[in-house]
Amino acid sequence: MEIVGYLASLLIGVSLGLIGGGGSILTVPVLVYLFHVNPVLASAYSLFIVGASSLVGAIPKYNQGLINVKTAIIFGIPSIAAVYATRKFIIQNIPSDVFIWGDFVITKSFLMMVLFAILMVAASISMISGKCEQCEKEKSEDYVVEQQVFNYPLILIEGTVVGILTGLVGAGGGFLIIPALVMLSKLSMKQAIGTSLLIIAAKSLIGFTGDLGVQIIDWNLLLTVTSLAIAGIFVGDILSKKIDGDKLKVGFGWFVLVMGIYILIQQIAFPFR
Repeated sequence: MEIVGYLASLLIGVSLGLIGGGGSILTVPVLVYLFHVNPVLASAYSLFIVGASSLVGAIPKYNQGLINVKTAIIFGIPSIAAVYATRKFIIQNIPSDVFIWGDFVITKSFLMMVLFAILMVAASISMISGKCEQCEKEKSEDYVVEQQVFNYPLILIEGTVVGILTGLVGAGGGFLIIPALVMLSKLSMKQAIGTSLLIIAAKSLIGFTGDLGVQIIDWNLLLTVTSLAIAGIFVGDILSKKIDGDKLKVGFGWFVLVMGIYILIQQIAFPFR
């Protein structure tokens, strides 16, 4: 199964390179089901893998002028604080058995996998549903770039919510960040994608430090999977120039939906103990 796991690790990066996101949603299932990593530890590993991969992906975006650093800082500060606090204080203090009623037990691992599966379903619906209205607007000849206006209260709330979700399940949350940047910061879609990569990189890598000294890290496995994911980004970037990204995004969305439903069914039928 490890060979399959390494191939799936490459696929994580390929997805990021092809459609600019979605790969992180595969990281925890790959670690849990193919490498047999505990779900709590897998969420920590995922932060490092997603953070490192996103950082590599952000470099060419920055060189192309597609990262708004000011927006990344404003959105990133509450997000980074929330993900670090979640990993450092909340995750570590959730008991192994969250709820016990007679023979019925809800474990910490079970709860995290169910939450992750729900997030997968939400992400898949975001990828499957309709066309990108903002993208269509930007293609029109009469499109005028809106003056950037920051809705600070909503950015603070959105950044905090995304940070908490990232801390809990280890996913980057790009499907939540990108629409927020478009609507709340008035960025173009291309800038929103590039800026989100920088935000995801910062909050994921800093969030991972909350697990250092608490979790026992298998650095050999972690760095191997991360290296394969990063290599996949370059493969995906090459393929993205030859394949229709919108169609791929919808197809990948259906795949994520099936995976999310499978995990829900699997957890209900065979919960982690």
